[in-house]
Amino acid sequence: MSNPQANENWFQNRASEQIHLQQLKAAELFNGRAAMLGIVIGILTEAITGAGIAHQIGLGPLVDGYAACRTQFLPFCF
Repeated sequence: MSNPQANENWFQNRASEQIHLQQLKAAELFNGRAAMLGIVIGILTEAITGAGIAHQIGLGPLVDGYAACRTQFLPFCF
């Protein structure tokens, strides 16, 4: 004969796992959609303004560092 308390604990743990998995799936779905939307907005902004995505988020000087490498202004070159 099985222990009723053990069965109750098992059901509670299983229900908790199912709820966690549902929340995880919902969060991942939202994150994926937000990332796709961000990329599309970045590409559209690039098409309209001519500034690349790296320049839009403030990494333009890092990308433009290649020009500085040719003149040896940076201690590293890529």
